Amino acid sequence: MTTQHIPYTIGHAPSQTKHHEWRTAANSAAHLLPHLEKALTSNPNLKLLDIGCGPGTISASLAQHLLPSGHVLATDIADDVLSRAKEHAISQGLAVPENISFQKASVYDLPFADNEFDVVHAHQVLCHLDDPVAAIKEMLRVCKAGGLISLRESDSWMWCFWPELPSLLKFHDLMVEVMLANGGQVKGGRKLVSWIMDAGVERKDIEAGFGTWCYSEPGDRKAWGEAMIERLRTGQMRQRGIELGLTTEEGVEEMVKGWEEWIGREDATLGIVNGEVIVRKAQA
Repeated sequence: MTTQHIPYTIGHAPSQTKHHEWRTAANSAAHLLPHLEKALTSNPNLKLLDIGCGPGTISASLAQHLLPSGHVLATDIADDVLSRAKEHAISQGLAVPENISFQKASVYDLPFADNEFDVVHAHQVLCHLDDPVAAIKEMLRVCKAGGLISLRESDSWMWCFWPELPSLLKFHDLMVEVMLANGGQVKGGRKLVSWIMDAGVERKDIEAGFGTWCYSEPGDRKAWGEAMIERLRTGQMRQRGIELGLTTEEGVEEMVKGWEEWIGREDATLGIVNGEVIVRKAQA
């Protein structure tokens, strides 16, 4: 009997994914890169599966690291975002499908054979799932013995703003409550090791750490702040927050003004802590 999971209700509209385009392997998968470099020395034809690729900026930059002979297969659950990811890869000079290819797939039911990929990567995917352990088990299934699984998840409680504007603190509370209402996970960063062990991996096969994002430079503040404003004005967060009685139209506009002020403040910063793990799949 197929398990019914809560659907990904946030969607892939530009208002949701705009700030994802800021992400690259360098700023969002740095914990994986040394392992890739080492693996490439013994196998230049690495096959990497990128799950939940979104607009594909991380996927494309990972593919750059695998040139000339490696390959990235990037998956997501929506055709429109996969099309945008393909366009981005082409704009970066990558050959499709030789260097990178794209396929629609659910992390709960990956349409791939057992032991097919040398590396499986997922970034900010598990936080949106009602059963992250089931997803990790599926990643383990398609990863080769001795291969790597790379995961990175934010921890919604480990955000720090400056200035601590009341409107932005309200935004943070709204974001957390809407994610919980959607069946997501708000403590993913700190729970990664626990989830992986629940999926059957021994602790000795897990390398764990924490990494950060910092939004402080003017361009970074603009990219993040404008994306949050767009979410509040047109995204699912606004609708869901009002439906659930978590905020009002007036409250949303107060948060928009808070982000506008934050973007314009030269002393403004936002730090986000992410849990990071590398799993080496045990030999059979």
